[in-house]
Amino acid sequence: MALPEERFPFRGHHTDQAFFADRDDRPLTMRGVTEADLPELLRVDREVFPEDPYPYFVLRQHIDAHGDRILVLDDGECLHGYALFVTTSDGYVCWVLSLAVSADQRGRGLGRRLMLEVLRQLRRERVHEVRLTVEPTNAAAIALYRTLGFSTDGRVHRDYLGPGEDRLIMVLEMGPDRAEPWQDPYRP
Repeated sequence: MALPEERFPFRGHHTDQAFFADRDDRPLTMRGVTEADLPELLRVDREVFPEDPYPYFVLRQHIDAHGDRILVLDDGECLHGYALFVTTSDGYVCWVLSLAVSADQRGRGLGRRLMLEVLRQLRRERVHEVRLTVEPTNAAAIALYRTLGFSTDGRVHRDYLGPGEDRLIMVLEMGPDRAEPWQDPYRP
């Protein structure tokens, strides 16, 4: 099984090799988003976050403004997941705004693969800190982020994303001299 390629896949460029097959044995490729992906991106987002998906116009503007910061998982027919991350203007902090994997592909390590590629890119860019929010009840996501080295102060931020939208804020320090627990053990 091949790993995602080392270089960051810029908007719309396909990686040279697929690193997984989907459940129907179609090659699954991680690549940068394209404008043509918008309907599929919207579908995945609505599937994964049915109670609070991004509106069409928000995803449209994210593609326009941060298209080089959206990775998608593509089997050639449809998308199976994505990661959206945005770095502050000083390049010091990055926020992972969304990580989504379609229900039929969960449990295969795809969320971890997306996050590993995001973290590799941010490490090359010398980002010092990565932040994200997660629902306090989402044990699977919290466990994933902890295995990548993220931590939280344990405090639930009430109504962080609006009434009833509580979140934990998780942080990964990525200073230049830090050993990174998220680094892929299969990669030299």
